[in-house]
Amino acid sequence: MALLEIQGLKKQFGGLVVLDGIELEVQQGEIQGIIGPNGAGKSTLFNIINGIYSTDAGSIRFKNRNIANWSVHRVARFGIGRTFQVARVFNEMTVLNNMLVPSVVMTTSRAEAVRRAEELLELATLGRVRNNLAIEISGGQKKLLEFVRTMMTDPDLILLDEPFNGINPALIEVLIGLVRSLNQAGKTFLLISHEMPHVSQLCDRVSVLAAGTNIARGTPDEVRANPAVIAAYLGQ
Repeated sequence: MALLEIQGLKKQFGGLVVLDGIELEVQQGEIQGIIGPNGAGKSTLFNIINGIYSTDAGSIRFKNRNIANWSVHRVARFGIGRTFQVARVFNEMTVLNNMLVPSVVMTTSRAEAVRRAEELLELATLGRVRNNLAIEISGGQKKLLEFVRTMMTDPDLILLDEPFNGINPALIEVLIGLVRSLNQAGKTFLLISHEMPHVSQLCDRVSVLAAGTNIARGTPDEVRANPAVIAAYLGQ
């Protein structure tokens, strides 16, 4: 069953057309990748899905509701979590307190929120730095922190924007393990990445964007062998 279905999505800024009729379908329980050259519109697509940007045309159906042009907070409450290319954390707060920021919209007690936060930090190998200020941890650890903080509200769909960028190999393996574990528990992922080995390792299907349009979709092997993808993104 399609958890997310996008049809005819269009977005332009002034005279620049960034997305031109994007079609995308994400099935419940899958890990789907989005690849494409710089400027293809990938992050703009995420910004529209989670409400940062409005759309000029098209629909975004999530759990059978059209969420196009909903506010960021409404989208988040409805079950979509999001990370960014550059991790957005509160540098002057501790790692644990960063985790507790989403608890303001959660119905659980503070004690339960702390318990969940500490459990997620342990899974992300961040338990030992939970009392450190976020400014004191590495860039890769900040990306892991942002990811597990997203999981505090138990979203149905998680959007990961370049999750492997700037992370050392050991932390990449931690992140891949987390995604796989959460996926096996029923979570659905849509991720943007230029790291084809990791996309191939994780993703059931891959969609390819170029110049704001869909040019291919299929398994990682099918996409790698597609002449249009080779020409537009992977290179000869």
